[in-house]
Amino acid sequence: MIQNMFRISKCVDNDPNEEFWRILKSELYCLKKFNSHDELEQVTINYIDYYNSHRYQKLLNCMILLEYREYLKIIAI
Repeated sequence: MIQNMFRISKCVDNDPNEEFWRILKSELYCLKKFNSHDELEQVTINYIDYYNSHRYQKLLNCMILLEYREYLKIIAI
């Protein structure tokens, strides 16, 4: 694995990752209690599936992430 940094303290490719975790925490974990680690893990897995397959993204022209990836493939041709 190679570390990918723009400059010191400028990790631009980390922004989408940080944004995802912010959304995950605010939509899923805020004010909720889980009874076990397995329950937490399953809820997180379900949310990631929802985020990728069903949640419309405003920044992607109101497309689902998987739809947007297909759209980019079509444009690239």
